[in-house]
Amino acid sequence: MPGISPFPLPVKVEDVTAAWLTAALRTRTPGVTIRACEVVDTVFSTCSKIRLQLKRDETAIAAGIPERIIVKGGFEEHGRLYHQMHEREVRGYRDVYPHVPLPHPACYFAEYDDEEKQGIIVMEDLVTKDVAFCHATRPHTHEQVARRLEYLARFHAATWASPELAPGERWGALPEFFPVMQHFFDEKSSPENWARFMAAPRGAATPQQFQDREWLVSAWPRMLAYAADLPHCVLHGDIHLGNLYIEPDGTPGFLDTLASRGPGMLEVAYHISGSIDVADRPRWEGALVRHYLDELARAGAPAPGFDEAMHQYAVFQLYGYFIWASTESHYQAEAVNTVNAVRSAMAMLDHDTAGCIARL
Repeated sequence: MPGISPFPLPVKVEDVTAAWLTAALRTRTPGVTIRACEVVDTVFSTCSKIRLQLKRDETAIAAGIPERIIVKGGFEEHGRLYHQMHEREVRGYRDVYPHVPLPHPACYFAEYDDEEKQGIIVMEDLVTKDVAFCHATRPHTHEQVARRLEYLARFHAATWASPELAPGERWGALPEFFPVMQHFFDEKSSPENWARFMAAPRGAATPQQFQDREWLVSAWPRMLAYAADLPHCVLHGDIHLGNLYIEPDGTPGFLDTLASRGPGMLEVAYHISGSIDVADRPRWEGALVRHYLDELARAGAPAPGFDEAMHQYAVFQLYGYFIWASTESHYQAEAVNTVNAVRSAMAMLDHDTAGCIARL
């Protein structure tokens, strides 16, 4: 099949065929052929995941293409609506990780089709490796979060305030974190949607002062203006427990990147407050932030001082709270939305996030 192209990318599960997989895999591994494929199962969420069993030729086997793979993309109607999210994930696997690595699944294809508004990643099936998948209802220990922050600090340090973040440079095409999601904020914070979210368990479980839509829509642009003036780096973009796993040897793994540019402390705050039980976070978070800053400095980045970092940490708690207060329950289970919204809200109370933002 010389010269075959994987474009246009498929937008239906049934269009992921052996012929298409052959074309996709040959973009990185010339000469491989997939003789047949069978859908094992599918998971439909914000992104769809198709688990496939492959019948491979000898070239594919020798090249290390596994028998079981995951094809991830927008295979439901909402996939066209959230196409920017798929594009950012493709950029993470295709453009970022080869140069600034984080531990992640082996990737065999990652491309975006602007005409179809579809992004597809073909990756290894981690289920076959016996990794431990993380989950919001199973909070992590101090040691687990500290080890993950070591990897995150090195990842951030590699591009911290880099000239390559400028327009036209290597990372200049990555979107800025907050501007690219403004449409999402406007949609989810509409009066109708916000009332619906606050009537759900995640809203009822959070302090009433944070249920106030007027406060939210006034605080949000203040946080964005503050973030714009801070040093930026390349971000993973979505480091919550549902996007993470742990290798059998304890190495933390990272899934579902939303590659972008923004302040490093944004995702430190998002990760810490969303990963630790509310009873433990106040005792651990200061030491964890110091650990991140030490690793950042050790990797060569001009780390902010501790007090400045904790101020950023306080301000950026608003982001995590908004995300978990406004995530649809058919994308994340209501138990996940509720526990994460409560964790973020408690962190906002402890750090006077409302007061910090009002004083910006």
